[in-house]
Order: sequence, then structure tokens, then C-alpha cells
Amino acid sequence: MATKKATSPRRRRADGEISRTRILDAATEIASERGYEGTSIGAVSTKCGLPASSIYWHFKDKDDLLAAVIERSFGTWLNAWQIPAHGSAEERISAVATQIAKALMDSPDFIRLGLMLALERRPVEPRARAEFLGVREQAYRVLATGIGELTPGLTDAQVHELATYALAGADGLFLAKEIGGDSVDLIALFELHARAVYAAAVAMIARNTP
Repeated sequence: MATKKATSPRRRRADGEISRTRILDAATEIASERGYEGTSIGAVSTKCGLPASSIYWHFKDKDDLLAAVIERSFGTWLNAWQIPAHGSAEERISAVATQIAKALMDSPDFIRLGLMLALERRPVEPRARAEFLGVREQAYRVLATGIGELTPGLTDAQVHELATYALAGADGLFLAKEIGGDSVDLIALFELHARAVYAAAVAMIARNTP
């Protein structure tokens, strides 16, 4: 009688990663449609086809799961805000605008869920919300550093104002795309937004010059 081979640790790890990815994909889709309150372990289980026990094996609770959803997209989102090292200031501004627009189009569920979490307030703040706000803060710092390097002559207060405005504009353009669908050219709008931010920076520097 043939004996059944034990599953190797490497195979178990691979299977575990596949299951984790299925769970995260399902949670991302559900949460981006229903928000934090509308997401449940049961709904995620049904969506991904894995039992709730498998979800709890990977994640402590719903908040831990949604925080992992935010963490998974963190690197891609943050990289999109990195201003290229080469080219004129206007070319580099245009390039980063295109990067951000493409990142939003490639992973809309991430920013959709993040904005929902940012707007939802409850007595005990979910870790997922804190995670997203942390991502936004890092994106702000990357953007502020880039603006300061591209347009020397701005005060710290002006860099803060422009970076805050640029980030808020990115949120608004994403919402315009969500509402307008295919009628909205997100890349063109982001390039327009970037040029407006750059023009504002140039005007500020001119006012700063005696």
C-alpha cells in the first residue's frame, strides 16, 4: 500500500500565500464598495471561497485584514509620488502627474477604500484608517520634498501649502473619474493639475523676490 507523502514546508508556505492573496483580493473588492462597516469576515469568506477559519488563520480580525489591504498597495502608491530625477522642472512635474494618474487607474480600489476610511469617524479608530492616513502623510512628505527641490525659493509655508493643495487635488480628480467614468481623461487632468501647481509655485517665488 502506497504511503501518502507529507506536504513540504515550502509547499505549505506557497499555498498559504495563495490563500492570503485570495483573501486580500476579496476584502479589497468588498470594502471598496461597502466601506468599513459593510465589510464582514463572512462576506469575504463567501467572495474568496475560503472558510472563515482560513481568514482568521491569516488575520486577527476584520480591522487587521483591512489594514493589510492598505499595506499591500502602499509601495505602489508611494512610488507613484516620486518625482523623476532627470528632465526640466516642467517635464518632471508632468511625469509624476502621469505616474500618479496611472497608479490610480491601476489600483482604484485602494484609494477608494482609503478615502472611505479617511471620512469615516468612530470612537475607536480602526487600524486600517490609521494605516491609510500614514500612507497619505508619507505621500505628502515625498511631494513636499519634490516641490522644494524643483522650485527653490519657496518658503517652508509655501511648500506646505502647495503640497497640501496638490494632494487634495489628486483626491478630487480621482472622485471626478469615479463619477464621470470613461468621459474623464484622468491623465490629462493630472497633467493640467501639475502645471497649475508649478505655475503657482513660480508665481510665489516671484512674489518672494525683492
